[in-house]
Amino acid sequence: MAFDNLMDRLQDTFKKIKNRGKVTELDVKNAMREIRLALLEADVNYKVVKDFIAKVSERAVGAEILESLTPAQHIIKIVREELIALMGGTESKIEFSSKPPTILLMVGLQGAGKTTTSAKIAAQLKKQKSKRPLLVACDVYRPAAIKQLQVVGAQLDVPVFTLEGSTNPVEIARAALKNAIDKGNDLLIIDTAGRLHVNEELMGELQNIKKEINPTEILLVVDSMTGQDAVNVAESFNEQLEITGVILTKLDGDTRGGAAISVRAVTGKPIKYAGMGEKLSDLEIFYPERMASRILGMGDVLTLIDKAQEAFDTKQAEDLEKKFRQNQFTLEDFLQQLNQMKKMGPLSQIITMLPGVNANALKDVDVDDKQMARTEAIILSMTFKERRNPSIINSSRKQRIASGSGTKIQDVNALLKQFEMMQKMMKQMMGNKGMKKKMNKMGRFPFK
Repeated sequence: MAFDNLMDRLQDTFKKIKNRGKVTELDVKNAMREIRLALLEADVNYKVVKDFIAKVSERAVGAEILESLTPAQHIIKIVREELIALMGGTESKIEFSSKPPTILLMVGLQGAGKTTTSAKIAAQLKKQKSKRPLLVACDVYRPAAIKQLQVVGAQLDVPVFTLEGSTNPVEIARAALKNAIDKGNDLLIIDTAGRLHVNEELMGELQNIKKEINPTEILLVVDSMTGQDAVNVAESFNEQLEITGVILTKLDGDTRGGAAISVRAVTGKPIKYAGMGEKLSDLEIFYPERMASRILGMGDVLTLIDKAQEAFDTKQAEDLEKKFRQNQFTLEDFLQQLNQMKKMGPLSQIITMLPGVNANALKDVDVDDKQMARTEAIILSMTFKERRNPSIINSSRKQRIASGSGTKIQDVNALLKQFEMMQKMMKQMMGNKGMKKKMNKMGRFPFK
């Protein structure tokens, strides 16, 4: 993730404070210097860092902290609270027009990911808010830009508006708005061409589109991998267009992540979404509180739960629970669970959302997403009877399954052993009344 190095630096700093027991003003000062350097290395805007350190320092040298029995925890709490405030405090969702259609004007530099992000927003709002989106192809300059939008639109079953023969984005936007009103589309997402913020002619074109259609939101799509430059771009676009929000893309990449921390403070405009991958489903609402927890290595359980709820089918979960209780869990059910887990994203990304997971330690661990594919191949190479009753799988069957799945007999044995252990564990859990009570209180697994 983008903040791995920052996370490591901050955790090292907090560890030093913890080891000292009680802290002095000098200890706080040294810690603040370490945090300042860590933020600057993460490409956070210098002025933002300066203001942030001043606020944290003022709170951290108070009598309550210096006399506390757990000063390190108090300082971490202050840093987290100030990080949350710096990134906007609370989430900022899309504003919907009281008089449809809601119009989203997507702007930004070339290569920031506007086209894909436009499609991701369309898909998300169609699914979660029952919107009827219309994607508008206003990028008349980039070769194949219109085709790209049509391809992703078709994948999501979202219509794409084009104006045959027109190379005027203002004219296309105007015609698209009329089309949306005529056909009852309540969400219009306009994908514009990438442009440099210093190009007066092209920026003027965006201003003309704005005047013509009066968008509900002007969303700046920013590539977080460009670091401090992303913040400068955001500042310039905001001055010329008065953007309403920012979308950060490629936050899952190996970047320094400074844009996510700086952009709100510099522009005063909220971060609405974070792009966390290449898939059309990899778009998250930006929650400052959750992002601060990730940066500080505290995990992000709430986003993990959101992903799980979206990926897992409630009816299937209830059926699975009954099978657990009746000890009828099969390899077919196991395969079904694997397929639903894949919808949540790469394992390496999921693991970083768990509290207490050290990102640095993960670098030496082989989080093999291909293992899922191998497991799936092994199960699919089994017959219906073998999946239902793995105990019939003898040596010759194992050889056939290994050959059919392109794996080794050892891989087949490992899967069968893992499955057997899982069955035993579930049987023990079902027979443990105390465990049932705890699970019932959690409200996640309704054991009877």
